[in-house]
Amino acid sequence: MSDQQEPAIHLAFSEKYTDEHSQEYFEKHNRKRLSDRIEHRMAQRALRLTGNPTSILDIPCGTGRFWSMLAQEPGRELLAADYSPGMLEVASKVREPEVVRRFRLLQCSAFAITLPDSSVDCIFSIRLMHHIGDSAHRIAMLKEFHRVTRDSVVVSLWVDGNYKAWRRRKLEEQRRHQGEKSDNRFVVPRAQFERECRAAGFTISGHVDFLPRLFMWRTYVLRKPATRIPVHA
Repeated sequence: MSDQQEPAIHLAFSEKYTDEHSQEYFEKHNRKRLSDRIEHRMAQRALRLTGNPTSILDIPCGTGRFWSMLAQEPGRELLAADYSPGMLEVASKVREPEVVRRFRLLQCSAFAITLPDSSVDCIFSIRLMHHIGDSAHRIAMLKEFHRVTRDSVVVSLWVDGNYKAWRRRKLEEQRRHQGEKSDNRFVVPRAQFERECRAAGFTISGHVDFLPRLFMWRTYVLRKPATRIPVHA
């Protein structure tokens, strides 16, 4: 693992992923078999839209939920990063040893990835962006993804325009009325997030929804436009 550097943007929710919480996170998602299968299918469809990249950075990798899927391509270069050392430790213990050996592990923030520019074909970022409530922070993260990827980004978040988002808005209104704070998970209007992607330098290739019109999860496929070398007469 690389040495961790304190990112310029640091959000408080990232501190909750202690060793104990990381183990609890693994156990919770390991029980959600149906939603996990659907989410894996979403991710596979999104990856196909990128054109089957030969190198991928999984960030934040959590406890390695997608590692077996990402490792199905035998020649693929695989990297995995998380801000939490506990998540990386649990992932290394609970995933198949032959899969774990395929990954180069990095301990770093998604706001400050410890890789050079254009290091991988694809950045794969599932279940992070819905924790980012500030538009400027989302754009900053997207710009860091733009720096590190050569070609594409697969990123999931909660979006509006569905029943669960409507329910979520009602819940947030009730919490505010009762003086409670948000739980650091946010629904982002689709049009707004798409503007943020373009502001970070991406084009939008497509998206995959988790049960459209019902659930909030949407996975976007973003492209980094190729740099054109000017032709001189």
